[in-house]
Amino acid sequence: MNDVISAENLCHSFADHHVLNHISFQIKESEIFGLLGPSGAGKTTLIKILTGQLLQNAGNARLFGKDSRNLTASEHSRIGIMMDHLGLYERLSAYDNLRFYADIYHTSHSSIPALLKEFGLYEARKIPVFQFSKGMKNRLSLARALLNHAGLLFLDEPTCGLDPVAAREIHTILKMQKEKGTTIFLTTHNMQEAECLCDNIALLSGGSMIECGSPADICKRHNHLNRLEITFTDGTEVSLENKSQSAPLLIHYLEHNLIASIHSTEPTLDDVFIELTGKGLDDNEQYMGNIKKTVKRYVKK
Repeated sequence: MNDVISAENLCHSFADHHVLNHISFQIKESEIFGLLGPSGAGKTTLIKILTGQLLQNAGNARLFGKDSRNLTASEHSRIGIMMDHLGLYERLSAYDNLRFYADIYHTSHSSIPALLKEFGLYEARKIPVFQFSKGMKNRLSLARALLNHAGLLFLDEPTCGLDPVAAREIHTILKMQKEKGTTIFLTTHNMQEAECLCDNIALLSGGSMIECGSPADICKRHNHLNRLEITFTDGTEVSLENKSQSAPLLIHYLEHNLIASIHSTEPTLDDVFIELTGKGLDDNEQYMGNIKKTVKRYVKK
């Protein structure tokens, strides 16, 4: 299977602040790839480079086998983008928003009703967008990204700020798109979302890629304890090595119905991120402050 996206040693800086440092990865067709990191880690900058909105300082990026800096109109038409600013016209209805963008994409209006039904917005098609909930706006923005029947989707934190029900609706839509053969590049700072959706992920911190692989493989690589934590029916607990030598004892507990619960010590993605960086995804106020100061100096120049 060919790579839909490939990046090799991508670097980018704003003034003296290095936003991306030698980023490399590949994404296959029909894969959901998650780029995880705190706000300000370089996720949006990477999307802009991959989609040709921003030129990198160094390195190479290829989409559909072609340099991202030289994509044709035909190749751009195969891409759908949903950024965090949504790009919706608040006073237009849901239907008129999609009709407006269909005209820009030179796409027929005939697919709009079916798209609105697929995203659960058909009954609200005549309502101005400013009356929509955030979840409805996100679904409409995602529908807009698919108007041109895109085979490659770039989604910048599509569930940010949504309640669990609205986020789950977006997840369902993305899984359906994957089944149709769509390749999805997803940025998020929600580790649980990445574990639920992504075939492969990359962890980004301070502009550098610190881990890459499937969520399960990454957690397995950092499972230093590799133990089984057992709670008995009387409330007592025991910890066993997760090895064949523990099997006889485990069988004994099971045969005598002594076990109330049993858990492996495999770390979560949050645990791995904290281990590798010494901080959690939300522990980035100082980092963001430094970025804002750098950007201000850059703009003044």
